[in-house]
Amino acid sequence: MKKHMLQLVFTMVFLLAMVPVSAQNYATHAVKEGETLKSISQQYRVTPYSILQANKEIKSASDVKENTILIILLNGKAVEDKTKTKEEEQEEEEVKPIRFIRHRVRRKETLFGLTQKYNITEDQLKRYNTKLYSETLERRMVLQIPVFPEVDPDEEKELDFENYTVRPKETRWSIAHKYGISVDSLLVLNPELDKNTNYLAAGEELKLPRPKGDSLKEQEVELFTSYTVPPKMTLYSLGREYGIPTDSIVRLNPEIMKEGGLKEGMVVRLPKKKNKEGEVNTENFIFYEVKPKQNIFRITQNLKITRDELFRLNPALENGLKAGMVLKLPKEKAEELEVKNALVLDKINLVDSINVENRPKLVFMLPFRLDKVNVADTEKAEALIKNRRDIALSLGFYTGAMVALDSIKKLGVSVDVKTYDTQLDQTKVKEILFRENLTGVDAIIGPLAAGPLDEAAVQASAKNIPVIAPIASDSKLSHANVFYSVPRDVVLRDKMLSHMEKIHKGENVIIIADSTHQVAHDSILSKFPAAQIAKVIDNKSLHLDEFLIKLSEDKENWVFLETDQPNMVSSVTSILNSANTASMVDSEETKKIKVRMFTTSYNDAFDDEAVSRTHLSNLKFTYPSFYRVSKNDAFTRAYTKKYNGNLPDKYAVRGFDVTMDILLKLAYKKNLFETSKYIGLTEYAGSGFDYFNDWTSGYFNRACYIMQYDDLTLKEVKLKNDVKSNL
Repeated sequence: MKKHMLQLVFTMVFLLAMVPVSAQNYATHAVKEGETLKSISQQYRVTPYSILQANKEIKSASDVKENTILIILLNGKAVEDKTKTKEEEQEEEEVKPIRFIRHRVRRKETLFGLTQKYNITEDQLKRYNTKLYSETLERRMVLQIPVFPEVDPDEEKELDFENYTVRPKETRWSIAHKYGISVDSLLVLNPELDKNTNYLAAGEELKLPRPKGDSLKEQEVELFTSYTVPPKMTLYSLGREYGIPTDSIVRLNPEIMKEGGLKEGMVVRLPKKKNKEGEVNTENFIFYEVKPKQNIFRITQNLKITRDELFRLNPALENGLKAGMVLKLPKEKAEELEVKNALVLDKINLVDSINVENRPKLVFMLPFRLDKVNVADTEKAEALIKNRRDIALSLGFYTGAMVALDSIKKLGVSVDVKTYDTQLDQTKVKEILFRENLTGVDAIIGPLAAGPLDEAAVQASAKNIPVIAPIASDSKLSHANVFYSVPRDVVLRDKMLSHMEKIHKGENVIIIADSTHQVAHDSILSKFPAAQIAKVIDNKSLHLDEFLIKLSEDKENWVFLETDQPNMVSSVTSILNSANTASMVDSEETKKIKVRMFTTSYNDAFDDEAVSRTHLSNLKFTYPSFYRVSKNDAFTRAYTKKYNGNLPDKYAVRGFDVTMDILLKLAYKKNLFETSKYIGLTEYAGSGFDYFNDWTSGYFNRACYIMQYDDLTLKEVKLKNDVKSNL
């Protein structure tokens, strides 16, 4: 296997690879009775089709009704004169059809009759059937009939904008729902919003449509109330009661400063208290974005909600269901549905959703250490690969990645790949990125070490390229473009403790933790306040006599071992195994002590050669892990076939999983940031991926498993309410 890996290093091909975005001016327009989509487009000197494109919830002109709010992308200024110039007529004529219909000419049909039947002009008919310029219409002649966006009547009400301040726990979906627009329209109105994240900061200001007539005075009547100051009321307590800063109270009531402060009996103006039960945010609701071609029946089935309840929560449905519409759902539904950032995700099968026209460009940056390997001395090269974890990890990871590339190719997707040896050196990474052109690269996998990873992330961020960290779970720096494929310790620990809390039925809990695992110690104690604490001597061993008396004869004993010392793991497992097989005899019966061992901080110490697998199995040792034993026979078969019968190690499995996940997502949509918004849990040979966007800090994987030794076999513990994968 090592010989093959060595050969692989020297057969790699060292090859590599933004589109400027221009801002557009925009306006909003409320339709008045009698106005048409056509007349609106003429007024703003835009095409009807461009209006439909900017308003995803409007599928045809029939959806443009009185008071419908339209977002207009402006190419020029709105005009009052509705008479068309020759240039405007030509622009209107050049609108592209959305599709074509085939028509076979029948006996006695005429050009005029066809234009009336299909609601097009004679010039439009001839333009897409050029033979009609020189030939007469004849029976059985096959024509392509252009179909343009429908035009239906409806008329104008002027619109302006209001500045909306984002409140805590609000999302783009909750605000879009509140204003009755799609998220796409929200983004058009606020082009400064990051397209690669759904993040909104409390206090952030957004531009949103507001019909004219909502004057400040009208708003004041609706939004403000008079308040008579009672005795002993202070600015601080008043601000806390109404949920606004004290300086805002002063700005609304300048007389407070003139009077030298808040006085008893003073009448001040304050914002009306909000009914918190009626607030639409992530604390009260989850949201669903309607997709094209969906109907009410399908939505009620998918969202597991009755039609009456859906309409009660979303009265706007009485006017019809539209693509892009944001629906709110009860918070409790999150337990039944797959929800990410308060948005209900549709089940997307990535394999079935591949777009073969997408051609991902991938870059691998791994420390193969070609600067250290002497190819002339095979024995030393093999020893180096065996003894250096960075080389073994890189080569194993890359062999699995190559199987993923073969697999995606069989699905019809072509991939451009470039591979670089980072030599575990930050300067080398900087040199590579300075020398090579990253234009068009869709993702960088690697580097492994923290310094080189930070360097790659900073350089790639300038070109909006995602970087996938193969083994890192976090960074001391904040990188909004990094996908950390290994879950953080806190995620693994929370998964484990949540599972243990659910199955706990009064067992005797004992915590053994050295001084370096105080966080784990405190976390376990917070879940099990009655837990006993075992004394650890010099972070190496137990005070045996004191520990043994903590074991219960009547209850099963749950022992949490939190350490990264192999000797301590070996010693404790041996002690617990002995206790587990011991019998306590009293006057009436023989009682057997039952002991199980757990950890929330699984590490290499538990895999050390000194630790008995038999002991771990006897104790049904259970722990959280981002890696499960590979059961993917298809991957194993493909790997052994490609690499002459060699079985994949855990690094190869990891390489396949990480690479296959990225490739399938890029084949679905060639933007990993965008895809991560809508794709939930994905699972492969030995790992799962469920990325959560922590805004400026990056994307963090939350997918992990509970593993348990049983009958000398490592098995995955099946948990209730686990979300199914999107594969």
